[in-house]
Amino acid sequence: MEISKILSAVDHTLLSADATWPQVEAVCADAAHYGCASVCIAPGFVAQAADYLQGRLPVCTVVGFPNGYATTAAKCFETEDALKNGAGEIDMVIRVGWAKEGRYDRVLEEIRAVKAVCASHVLKVIVETCLLTEEEKIALCKTVSDSGAEFIKTSTGFAGGGATQKDVALFAAHVAPHVKIKAAGGIATLADAEDFLRLGASRLGTSRIVKAVKAQEREAR
Repeated sequence: MEISKILSAVDHTLLSADATWPQVEAVCADAAHYGCASVCIAPGFVAQAADYLQGRLPVCTVVGFPNGYATTAAKCFETEDALKNGAGEIDMVIRVGWAKEGRYDRVLEEIRAVKAVCASHVLKVIVETCLLTEEEKIALCKTVSDSGAEFIKTSTGFAGGGATQKDVALFAAHVAPHVKIKAAGGIATLADAEDFLRLGASRLGTSRIVKAVKAQEREAR
């Protein structure tokens, strides 16, 4: 698979609590230079990033992150604020406890509420696969498929586990055809990235693929 194709699927990500604007700016510059799908950053940096990028690629940010247990009203407010600041894509975390209780109706209601705020902007729904049983993952595939969201996303990367090939294959088998898949968390190498794309992912949330490409370029000099 061509490196450019892999890079075009990457949401180049920096979500660490101690991130600084110079670090975020560098991530934005690299994402634009390497033709990534978006830059995924914390809400507090969205306005600066949007101003810096000037539409060269979408700014993605996170809502209800990383634990997902904020109220629906809070998630809707976060979404509205992010869009006003220039975000083009929203990655929201579901309330995992509702899924564990079998309250998929509540999960669906919340996703639809956030999607209503997003309107035409892309919404990716993080279900945190490392906390779920296979039965719960399959049920959430249907929930997200019914919600109007564009993507189901595996993980935040903050809950002790990230994307697995098994989970991406499971999603590909159970989401509706209009729902895309974002694999995130632990994607470290170009080989990893290629495997996830071949299994059905359309987006990759990672900070390491651009770094891998830059390292490859340095070695080639």
